[in-house]
Amino acid sequence: MNDWRIYRGVGQPHDGVRRLPEPPPWRDFTRARDGAPAGSEDPSGARRLGVRRRTVENYAPRPAEVDAVNAALYLRRPLLVTGNPGTGKSTLAYAVAHELKLGRVLRWPIVSRTALQDGLYRYDAIGRLQDVQLARARGDGRDGGSRVPGIGAYIRLGPLGTALLPSDLPRVLLIDELDKSDLDLPNDLLNTLEEGEFAIPELERVADREPVVEVLSHDGDRVAVHGGRIACTEFPLIVLTSNGERDFPAPLLRRCVQLELEPPGEEQLTAMVEAHLGEEGVVAGQDLIGRFLDREPGEVMAADQLLNALFLTQHTPHAERLTRERIADMLMQRLDRSR
Repeated sequence: MNDWRIYRGVGQPHDGVRRLPEPPPWRDFTRARDGAPAGSEDPSGARRLGVRRRTVENYAPRPAEVDAVNAALYLRRPLLVTGNPGTGKSTLAYAVAHELKLGRVLRWPIVSRTALQDGLYRYDAIGRLQDVQLARARGDGRDGGSRVPGIGAYIRLGPLGTALLPSDLPRVLLIDELDKSDLDLPNDLLNTLEEGEFAIPELERVADREPVVEVLSHDGDRVAVHGGRIACTEFPLIVLTSNGERDFPAPLLRRCVQLELEPPGEEQLTAMVEAHLGEEGVVAGQDLIGRFLDREPGEVMAADQLLNALFLTQHTPHAERLTRERIADMLMQRLDRSR
C-alpha cells in the first residue's frame, strides 16, 4: 500500500493493525526460530545476535575485546565492560556464550533498589507460613506439616546464585548496568565474587535434619543444595556492564578485568546491520549508515537507533523522501543532547 501508516489519527476505528509487518528481529519476542544461535535456549540470544547469526560470525571484535574476555576466562575474574549506550556491552556476553557453547545467558538487570539478596536467592517465608496455616485449618496433621511442601519449595535462586551452582562448564552471567545500583551493591558483591560461594541460612539451620534440599534455580530447574551452601566448581564468566555514569570502589575494580568499549566502527556496524537486516539492509541503508559514522566527535548515539531507523525507513518505500528523512531524524537523535 502507498500509505505505510497504521495509525492515521482519523478517530474512526479500523482494522489496519492487522497488516502490521513482522517485528524487527531484535524486537521479536517469540521463541527462537531456525536462525537462532545453536545451543541458545532463550530468544533474547537470537534477538541480540541476529537471526541470521551474522553478528557473531562476521563481527570482528577489536583485539582488546578478545584479550579482555580471554583474561577473564583464564583468571576466573569478572569482566567489567564500560562504554556509551549501544556499543555492544551486553551483546558481548551473548557472543561469548554462543561461541563457547555455554548455554543460556543468565541476566541480572540492576536498578536503584537492587540488593545482593536479589541476585543470590529469595525465600518466600510468607508463602510458607500461609501454607502451614491453611493445612492446619484443613486439619492436615497436628502441625500442618504433613501437607506442606518442604522448605526447598519456597526458595528460588537468583541469577548470581544459579551461576555459582556446581557445573562442568562455566555459566555466563550478565549483570547489566551496575552503575544504576545504590552505593552499597558494588561493595556487597565483593565477598561473593572473591569466594565463589554463599550460604543460605534458612537451609543451614535445618542441615542436620535435611542435609540435601532441592530448590528452584533461576532457570526453573530443581537443583540440590548440600549443607545449606552453594559453591561453584567452575567460576562463571560474569560480565558487568556500566555506562560510565559513576565510579566504582577500588576493591571491586581490582577484582575485575576492565574493558572500555569504543563505539562500533564501519566494519562492526556493517556486520551488525547485516546480521539483523541482511545484505539488502546494508545496501538500502548506506546513507543512514554514513550519517551515523559521520556524526560529530563526542556525539553519543546508539547502534540500535540506527537499526530502528533502517528498519522503519525500509517499510516506507512509497513514502516521500521528506517523510523518510523525518522518520530518521526522529529515531536518530543524539543521546547526550540537552533537553
